[in-house]
Amino acid sequence: MRSKNQKLKLLYLAKIMQEKTDDNHALTMREIIAELNKYDIEAGRKSIYDDIAALNDYGIEILKYQEGMNTYYHCVSRNFELAELHIIIDAIVSSKFISEKKSKELIRKLEDMVSIYDKKMIDRNVYVSGRVKNMNESIFYTIDAVQNAISNNHKIKFKYYSWNVSGKMEFHRNGNYYEISPWTLIWDNENYYLIGYDSEVDDFRNYRIDKMLGTEEISDKRQGLSQFKKIDKSIYSCRRFKMFDGEEQTVTLICDNSMANAIIDRFGKDITIVKVDEEHFKVKVDVVVSNQFLSWVLAFGGTVVIDSPIAVKEKMIKLILDNMSRYE
Repeated sequence: MRSKNQKLKLLYLAKIMQEKTDDNHALTMREIIAELNKYDIEAGRKSIYDDIAALNDYGIEILKYQEGMNTYYHCVSRNFELAELHIIIDAIVSSKFISEKKSKELIRKLEDMVSIYDKKMIDRNVYVSGRVKNMNESIFYTIDAVQNAISNNHKIKFKYYSWNVSGKMEFHRNGNYYEISPWTLIWDNENYYLIGYDSEVDDFRNYRIDKMLGTEEISDKRQGLSQFKKIDKSIYSCRRFKMFDGEEQTVTLICDNSMANAIIDRFGKDITIVKVDEEHFKVKVDVVVSNQFLSWVLAFGGTVVIDSPIAVKEKMIKLILDNMSRYE
């Protein structure tokens, strides 16, 4: 009597070849038949030859090679190369907005896309536990609600919170809902942000996805389209330090030559660097002036200095003096 799994032979064969073989591991025809038997599937060599040809036609590339008296078969087509998976997994691991539990779930799903041998290599090099991770398990529901609202051209409502000194949630606006027109999501500084239009302030604001709770799509149509079209999305986060809002201004920096790499890393290669003398250069950058930007400049210990405008220099002086008074 034929097994009920017999009709699934082609699917199980694909599973076996993708899990048990790769560029460095292969199976003989006898071993393939034995693996199929584990799933209660009987198969002859001729039918497997036909199935391998069908898998190749479908796009699951299975090659064979001869070694001595044996012919070996192995799968060489993958949705992702191992190096590509490592990049994706590293991004997941380093992302603070994804909880430890969800990080491990995502990594397990990605590991299913490689052979059991490559999976062991990934397991040995992935460290999730002990990292600073978000505790909001509903973040993926929030992202889903935001994306649906964007697709449907609708607003969303949500509650927004911060942690207080007692380690407890403290809701903004006395716990009342925000009603925001969502326009896009941006990943910056290991966190995920919603860029949305707030009609109450007639401007765009940034909201950390992991700080949003009870996110729901509502029927009101989105607002802020004309303003959103004016935003250069490619440099939006570049001008905002840790995504803090403030007044956007053109700031001139005087920098030691050794700081060229740091400046280009932050603002890109399209900036114009002007030589000041043999040891310094000048550069103009468009930034949102916030304490986070000023602190970024301070962190270079005098090798990067604000030259203009005067108002921004005065903000820097005030920040320095305010902090000095706390240490006297």
